[in-house]
Amino acid sequence: MSKAPEALTGQPISASAFSRQRGFSLLELLVALMVVALVTTMVNLSVSSGGQDIKLQSMVLELADVASYALDEAQMSGVDYGLLLQEDQHEGETVYSFRWLERQIDGWAEPASGAEIFAPQQLPLGVALELELEDTPVVELTLDDDLEEDEDRIQPQVVFYSSGETTMGSINVRDEESGDLLWRIEWDLLGRFELLRRGQIEEED
Repeated sequence: MSKAPEALTGQPISASAFSRQRGFSLLELLVALMVVALVTTMVNLSVSSGGQDIKLQSMVLELADVASYALDEAQMSGVDYGLLLQEDQHEGETVYSFRWLERQIDGWAEPASGAEIFAPQQLPLGVALELELEDTPVVELTLDDDLEEDEDRIQPQVVFYSSGETTMGSINVRDEESGDLLWRIEWDLLGRFELLRRGQIEEED
């Protein structure tokens, strides 16, 4: 009768010791891979969502800053500036954007100077804009087809006058799917802007 193999100590190695030394089964490896994949996906979604929030916050802050700059520039140059918000359909998706205009002799056009400052911006997909003006609670942002083809007839909804005044109103930035308010930009007749995250005034520490 053959003897069981012995360890270096000279003691016999039992069958149970062999079973403890076996590798992972295929099922265990698949479960481990699925767990790793799930965790990786959750981390990527979290990072992506965080990046989206940072990008949106940057755009909102930039919008308010450029609006203040436009009002200052209007007073210094004696030329009115305007803000045009638009809602368009692109490949079945609703896209919101805004651009800056300058009043010229024959109508509104892109600003003659400051191309980088007054560059048009498009919001990320899934983010909606609402414009409220003093005399119009809800402003339609979709341009008529004939206006799309005739740029000279386009009128901005918000005007920054060379007199130092502006069209009073506010802009709501919402999550398009849930309708949740993400940001609210308010301004008065003198162009004093206030940014409210989720519509609330943030308390200072």
